[in-house]
Amino acid sequence: MITKEIYSELCKLQDEKYKEMQIKIIPSAGADRIIGVRTPELRKLAKDYLKREDVQDFLDDLPHKYFDEDQLHAFILSGMKDYDKCMEKLEKFLPYVNNWATCDQMSPKVFKKHRSELLTHIKKWIKSKETYTVRFGIGMLMEHFLDEDFDIKYPEMVAKVRSEEYYINMMIAWYFATALAKQYDAIIPFIEEKKLDTWTHNKAIQKSVESYRITDEQKAYLKTLKIK
Repeated sequence: MITKEIYSELCKLQDEKYKEMQIKIIPSAGADRIIGVRTPELRKLAKDYLKREDVQDFLDDLPHKYFDEDQLHAFILSGMKDYDKCMEKLEKFLPYVNNWATCDQMSPKVFKKHRSELLTHIKKWIKSKETYTVRFGIGMLMEHFLDEDFDIKYPEMVAKVRSEEYYINMMIAWYFATALAKQYDAIIPFIEEKKLDTWTHNKAIQKSVESYRITDEQKAYLKTLKIK
């Protein structure tokens, strides 16, 4: 089976030092699930397996046993060119995503050509009870709907999300920091009117102040809006 073949390939690429680092920075992945394969190697493998018909068997073999298999799965999805097939496999995979790395590194390129269809899924994802499904949905709004397709209703959707989950609130803060950099005039009222919870509000300001895309004048003003 292709899954056994993939496991064998991943073991050959294991980097023990990298594994120890990943265990520390991605605790939710589970220390016993991490093989320790570096991202460039995983991306190379994904390109190779995308060319094979039996890669579908690997994508359907859920849940995967190892974090590195999840990572490879994410990179394979990111490279798929058939939107419908990609979305079908993504919807099956999302419930099994249990860490920020797999969530954030999964970004199908084909979505750029199918934004209207993607938006329907995003609206569903951000209402999910699954932490990383919500995070992924907000991440896709940040990636695809802050430029020419921007609409004020999108940050309004994100501002309504309320969660006790750190990784969701961090993504909300990241979204608003990025939105301030790209759509400052439209987004600043969300901060001025305190439409986010206190922690996320302050974190969004912190990330904005750290950004090189925010002007010094804007940074000075944002600092005055922190909730003490």
